[in-house]
Order: sequence, then structure tokens, then C-alpha cells
Amino acid sequence: MFTDSILNLWDAGAVTNRKKTLWKDKFIADVAMGTRRLYDFLDQNIAVEFHRGTVVNDPAVIARNNKMVSINSALQFDLTGQCCAESIGSRLFSGTGGHKEFIHGALNSPGGKSILACYSTTAKDTVSRIVPRFDPGTVVTTSRVDVDYVITEYGVACLRGRSIRERVQEMINISHPNFRDYLRSEADRLQMW
Repeated sequence: MFTDSILNLWDAGAVTNRKKTLWKDKFIADVAMGTRRLYDFLDQNIAVEFHRGTVVNDPAVIARNNKMVSINSALQFDLTGQCCAESIGSRLFSGTGGHKEFIHGALNSPGGKSILACYSTTAKDTVSRIVPRFDPGTVVTTSRVDVDYVITEYGVACLRGRSIRERVQEMINISHPNFRDYLRSEADRLQMW
């Protein structure tokens, strides 16, 4: 999805498309949503190409860019690193939007990496987004074996190839400090260590 945020990164020089292996110097998207400024930028711009979602979200196509980095958001993580980007319990919030496809594409790209990012809490710091385990009905968008890096405002958890014990510790380390004791005690109670 091409948004105003991407245009802002372009204006700041943080996104240039110069290092792309596939479609060098071009923006590739399947949909755009934003302000008049964004649509004016896109109109007749030869540096932007729109393709079907079956192309844009194809992991094999994504992997053709060397050192591909995918950055996706999440609603929740459990202590093992499972990612939910669609629901809280059985309450649906969104679809996958290519979440898993970009993760797989980045992980299969030479030198690529996948990043999942979210704030550690919601509801004015009263609810942790890192939970001991998901509520029944929660959709697992990305399984723990496919999660590479998880980032919150408290740090980075590198989970790829880690044991469950190591994953639990990494996830607690990037959780909000107000929830760390609770998460440790739940990890003990659930015998996750």
C-alpha cells in the first residue's frame, strides 16, 4: 500500500529505491490511500508502478530484492513469539494484508530480514501487547518459527533460531516494565522456562 507516510520518507531521502535488485528506482504497489498530495505525486509518475496483489505480495517476487527488509505491525505477541495481526480473541480487527508473504519474501531474500513492530502496550499503558498466551479464538497470523525480529519501544528481540526459553526471555525484555514481573510469573506458572 502506497501511503502518505511513504511519500514523507521519499521527501526526507530515507527511501530512494536505488538499491533495489528488482524494479530498481521504482515504487511498486497494488493500492494507494492518502491525501490529495499523495495522489498528485502518483499521477503520471514514471517512478511508480502498480501491479496486482498476486505479484506485489508474491514471496518469490519479494525475495528477488537482495537484503529485503519487511516491516509489519502486530496487535499482540505471545511469549513464544507468535504474532497476531488480525484479531484479539475472536474479535476481528483486520486482514493479513500480505503480512506472512512479506515475512517469507524477506527471509528468503539474500541478506534479508523481517521485522515485526508495535508499541508494548495499548489503552494508555494498561494492557500489554505481549501476553503469556493468546486468548481463545485469537488468529495466529505468523507462527513463531517465522518470526525474525520483534521491536517495541523497549528494544529488539531477535527470535530466529532461538529456543522457547530464550524467546520467552527476549519477549519479556522488550515488554513494558510494568508487565515484566507478571509475564515472568506467568512463564513460571506455565512452565515455559
